[in-house]
Amino acid sequence: MKKILAVLAGILVASVTLAAETGAGLKGNGAYGAAGCGLGSLVFSNQPGAVQIFAATTNGTFGSQTFGITSGTSNCGSSMVASGTKNFVDANREALAKDMSRGQGETIGALTWMAGCKDSREVGARLQASYGTIIPSEQATSEEIANKLLETLKADQALGCKIG
Repeated sequence: MKKILAVLAGILVASVTLAAETGAGLKGNGAYGAAGCGLGSLVFSNQPGAVQIFAATTNGTFGSQTFGITSGTSNCGSSMVASGTKNFVDANREALAKDMSRGQGETIGALTWMAGCKDSREVGARLQASYGTIIPSEQATSEEIANKLLETLKADQALGCKIG
């Protein structure tokens, strides 16, 4: 058992080193095989065949798939906060725009909770001040708005948001 753990630890170190050298970092390159995203995808990428069994075993052994999906690392795409915010903007775009213009409202409260921020009043004031930057025009896509929302919340450290 110790040998298996030593081999897996070696693979982990090699994958992190390779990721650092290629500039992919812990986010990965977005390519994964049948085993899905996770540490196994960083190590074995999308190589076809039986290699995916090792990728799935690595993902399962380290529990890295769940962490990757939540944090947006390990080839798992955007974090749950980012994808959830885009979906939130899609569903509440008009109400969110009204609440942002007033600096308060239910959508700002929900957004505060989703982003793990401390105080919805402070979030509302910050979003109100950045309204023109976050929603520059009616043609802005929900994804663009969500990205600018998260950038704004992340940039203001006083809000204490927990955005990766």
